[in-house]
Amino acid sequence: MIKLLIFGPTGSMGKLLCELALKDEVIEVVAACGVDHVGASLDSFLTIKDPNSLKISDVENLKDIINQTKPDVAVDFTVAQATEKNCLICAQNDIKCVIGTTALSHNFLTKFESTIKENNAPAVISPNMAVGMNVFFDIVQKLSHYLHDWDIEIIEIHHHRKIDAPSGTALKIGKLIGGTIDSDFDKIVKYGRAKGPNKREIGAKKEIGMHSIRAGDIVGDHIVLFAGKGERIELKHQANNRYCFAEGAIKAIKFINEKKEARIYSMKEVLSIN
Repeated sequence: MIKLLIFGPTGSMGKLLCELALKDEVIEVVAACGVDHVGASLDSFLTIKDPNSLKISDVENLKDIINQTKPDVAVDFTVAQATEKNCLICAQNDIKCVIGTTALSHNFLTKFESTIKENNAPAVISPNMAVGMNVFFDIVQKLSHYLHDWDIEIIEIHHHRKIDAPSGTALKIGKLIGGTIDSDFDKIVKYGRAKGPNKREIGAKKEIGMHSIRAGDIVGDHIVLFAGKGERIELKHQANNRYCFAEGAIKAIKFINEKKEARIYSMKEVLSIN
């Protein structure tokens, strides 16, 4: 059995992860840690029963919880500030991590990578764990290779509660395109366009547009527009609900539990996408 610690069990993703993990025959949820509803029964937030009748634990007591429950893997889809603190503690205690949180800082990623090597605690980090989106990443790279002289624009749409913009997924798409066309994405990206004269630099090597929309309860749409002379290709991925992210995370939990090499793995590796 894989002994699993879940962060943020009462959030939208946390509840889904709890339910899928509790239904899985090879996963045992040994701890659910958060800052809200501490001491409440995990059952009261789920549509299924927890056979272990777990109570939500205070994440401030994380080290004690780890010592008591001895998890093999921790999964975190919370917010960057919390993830950067809690997953570092997990890695320091030889716990493998699956991280779907976006907007992680460069300083954290550098420190986290060295920590997992020191403690032999490999991890999976991905801004989007949906199977379809990771196939989408692969297709985007292939199209970018052939259409590097076309104009490329990225449009991402999410619910109005989303904190970061652009989305981590959109940024990853941009960096994949930049790497494929041999350009530094951070130097050529243009975030939106201001009112007034603002002519586009023609060709993806000169400029990649990035646009964010926040509205309603949209789970997540990502569109990559490739536009050439007299023709265009629009590639679109839609997440209709969060189940696809949670299902991918469960695959990542099982994958990382078997890994011995202490490094950060991608969902491309989890899903064996060549």
